[in-house]
Amino acid sequence: MAHGSSGLRRVVHELAKFGAVGGAGLLVNLGVFNLVRHITDLPVVRASVIATVVSIVFNYVGFRYFTYRDRDKSGRTKELTLFLLFSAVGLVIENGLLFAATYGFGWDSPLQNNVFKFVGIGVATLFRFWSYRTWVFRALPAKEAVADAESFLAAAGRSREPEPEPRAGQRVG
Repeated sequence: MAHGSSGLRRVVHELAKFGAVGGAGLLVNLGVFNLVRHITDLPVVRASVIATVVSIVFNYVGFRYFTYRDRDKSGRTKELTLFLLFSAVGLVIENGLLFAATYGFGWDSPLQNNVFKFVGIGVATLFRFWSYRTWVFRALPAKEAVADAESFLAAAGRSREPEPEPRAGQRVG
């Protein structure tokens, strides 16, 4: 049971860090969205896509260097490619909901735009959390973690002074 609770604790800790980065990314996303809507005449979904792209860049930096900094860093090109692929799917989910609300149902006031932008972000975030932790920022395989720990311990053992060999007839321990 202790193993299960530590696993649950680890996921809760990861979810909290994911939420912190995601919450900041949400503020970036909504802030850029409203700024673009205020200073340009771009249609609502185009403004939203711009905001989503800015928040994707922000989130990648936060996830890589805060939430998942302890994860495997060996395949950065693959990691970034998968991150962008899953982020693009999230972008479609997020902005697809906004598009449906705006153009399908005619809900196009600034308040309605922000509500459906927020709902779209929420739905896309569930997908992103699952895909990022499963495919993008993968945990080091147990075999590699054990090998890393063993090499660390071996290096630590070599750095200490060797204990003197017992003399003939001397009792040990």
